Amino acid sequence: MDQQKILLFGELLLRFSAGSDQFIHAGNLSIYPGGSEANVAASLGHWKLPASYVSCVPDNELANQALNELTRLGVNTSLSIREGDRIGLYFLLTPNGLSKGEVVYDRKYSAFSQLKPGNIDWEKLLEGHSWFHFTALTPALNDDLAQVILEGLETAHKKGLTISVDLNYRNKLWNYGKQPKEVMPQLVKYADVIMGNIWAANTMLNIPVDETLNRETPVNQYADHANQSATDLFALYPQCKHVAYTFRFMDSPKHNLFYGTYHTRGINYVSEVHETFGVIDRIGSGDAFMAGLIYALSIGKNGQEVIETATSAGFQKLFVKGDFGDGSL
Repeated sequence: MDQQKILLFGELLLRFSAGSDQFIHAGNLSIYPGGSEANVAASLGHWKLPASYVSCVPDNELANQALNELTRLGVNTSLSIREGDRIGLYFLLTPNGLSKGEVVYDRKYSAFSQLKPGNIDWEKLLEGHSWFHFTALTPALNDDLAQVILEGLETAHKKGLTISVDLNYRNKLWNYGKQPKEVMPQLVKYADVIMGNIWAANTMLNIPVDETLNRETPVNQYADHANQSATDLFALYPQCKHVAYTFRFMDSPKHNLFYGTYHTRGINYVSEVHETFGVIDRIGSGDAFMAGLIYALSIGKNGQEVIETATSAGFQKLFVKGDFGDGSL
C-alpha cells in the first residue's frame, strides 16, 4: 500500500486533569489538547505522514492553541471549521486514567456537536486525500453527527478513499435514544480498516463474544477468539480488508498488560505481549495504536510488522503525559 494523505475528522477536546489521585485542588490542574482523532493525527505528524485534521471549533484562543499544537507537529489544521461558541471539554479525575468512573464529559452544545447534515462540502474537503479516518465517538454524540459522518463516508467511498474506523465505545456518550448497534453498522460497512477490541465489536456490531473470557484467559485463547471475531466481521462487511484488536488489562494504577492482534482475510497475527508497572498516562494509548496501524499499512509493512508497530506505539504512549503520544514506536 502506497503512502497515504490522511484526513481525520472528529471533535477537538480539552482535557482538564488532576495532578494526583486526589480530587482537583487549586494549583493541581493540568490542561491538554485531545480527542481521539486529534490524538491519532498527532502521532502521524510525529512520523511525517501527510495528515489533515478537521474539527469544528470556536474562533478563540483556547481552540487556537490546541490546533497550533497539532500544527507544530506537522498536521494540517487549516481545513477545520471555525464557528460556534464552545470547545468540548472532559475532566479526568485521576492523573493517569487508571481508575473506574474517572472521566466527566462536558461536550453538549459544543461547536462540533452542533454540526448538521449538509453543513460540510465533503467533495471539497476530501479533495487531495486518499484516506479518511473516523471513530465511533462522533456518531455517539447525536443523530445529526451520525448523519454528517454518513455523508462523509458516502463521499469518501465514491471517491475511492481508504476508510478506517476506531470502534471506541464510551457508554456515557450514547445517551440520545439510540444504541450503537442501531447506528454503527451502516457506517462501518464503508470501512476498509476496522480497529477496536472484541467487546466493542460485540457492543457496536453484534459480533459474538465469549462472556467467560476474563483477565486470566491466556493469550492464545484470546487470539483464537479474535480470529473468529475478525472472520465474522469480514463475512458481514465485504469492504473490510484489515481488522486489528487491542487487549489491555490493568490490575493497579501503575500496571498495564498490552498486546494486539491483526487480521487479513485468511491470515492472523499476534503481537509480542508488553507489560509494565510504570504507567504514566493511559489516556490515548488506543489512539496511538490506531495511528501505528495506519502508519504501518500506509508504508507497506508486512503483517507481523503491522501489529508489532501498532502495539508498540500504543504501549509507548503509556509513558507520555497528556493525550498526544510522542511518536515512539
